[in-house]
Amino acid sequence: MLDDLAMAVDAACDTEPAALADGESVLALVRLQKRLAALTSKAAAACADSGDWRASGARSAGAWLAWQGNLRRQDADRAIRLGRNVRHMPHVDQAWSAGEISDSHVSVLNAARRHGGDELFARDEHILVDDAKTMRYPNFVRAIDYWIEQANAQNAKERDRKRHQARRFHCSRTFNGMIRGDFWLDPINGAIVEDELRRIEQRMYADDWKDARARVGDNATAFDLARTSTQRRADALVEMAVRSGTAPQGGRRPEPLFTVLVGYETFAGAMSELNNGTVISPTSLIPWIDQAWIERAVFDGPSRIIDLGAHKRLFKDATRRAVQIRDRQCFDPSCDTPAEQCQIDHIQPWADGGTTTQDNGRPACGFHNRQRNHDNRRRRPPPNGP
Repeated sequence: MLDDLAMAVDAACDTEPAALADGESVLALVRLQKRLAALTSKAAAACADSGDWRASGARSAGAWLAWQGNLRRQDADRAIRLGRNVRHMPHVDQAWSAGEISDSHVSVLNAARRHGGDELFARDEHILVDDAKTMRYPNFVRAIDYWIEQANAQNAKERDRKRHQARRFHCSRTFNGMIRGDFWLDPINGAIVEDELRRIEQRMYADDWKDARARVGDNATAFDLARTSTQRRADALVEMAVRSGTAPQGGRRPEPLFTVLVGYETFAGAMSELNNGTVISPTSLIPWIDQAWIERAVFDGPSRIIDLGAHKRLFKDATRRAVQIRDRQCFDPSCDTPAEQCQIDHIQPWADGGTTTQDNGRPACGFHNRQRNHDNRRRRPPPNGP
């Protein structure tokens, strides 16, 4: 069987890549890759259990596989672990072996089994596997996080506590005087830092484009910008520190914003997540309530916000905010850019009589907004809902 498989792979590898460049062929290869990964993991797990590798003198099956297979040790251990895990997840095993899900899906599903317990996971396994087959990967991970929250609220709360306890920051000076650092933050504090860093970086980005056009003219491109994106983020980090040092003593601290979706759970289920999609336990928000703004969005249907209460200091355009809250990300199915980083686009163009209303708005990242405006031959019709 393996000889026949090797011959088939040899024949495929001898084929000119251009002959397999069409989308259907590429997707067929991806599906076969998933199936082979499933077979390899299960065979590696069986080999590890058999003990045949011990004759090599290796310390473990993972060490032997990494050595003989020329793999990273982490990849070898992961292959064996997943091969063992699917023995307890028959629906997952079947979908992986059929190439309908990937090893990344298997890892997430096993985490759900570990956090929710074998009994609850067995009850809902077929539903979760269906989500893995049909959802885009980020949305699938979010759905699993919600399942864990519902299946074992205490575990979800403990997971958020551990996230917060794992926070750290490391900063050191290199031999030539450069400063190097890395950090870990829990989802809420991380979102505060990430949002402010992005806000400052976007202003610098606009300034860089203004400078490039002043030097080069209207034909300026990204190559004419004075800074790279990583340089702008570094400058934005320094700017955050400068602003902190120049803030008045006892000045008012900016408050974080929490969005409460009232009625949305009727069609989407209970929600407790940040704008970036990270699912958190509701109890982790409690310490922030006395220092945060609360934004209320009331739904009367899956795609209609009938009331948006917002502090005018924070939002000048409630309609724009309503579209962001409702749709969450770019309208194009292939794109997961968060709505807060998107432009709000007219579904029916303004020039064609489209109105600037919630029903006629949708988030569009810069790329897909330009594509829509420059090419009316869209690949897909716009979705009707969020």
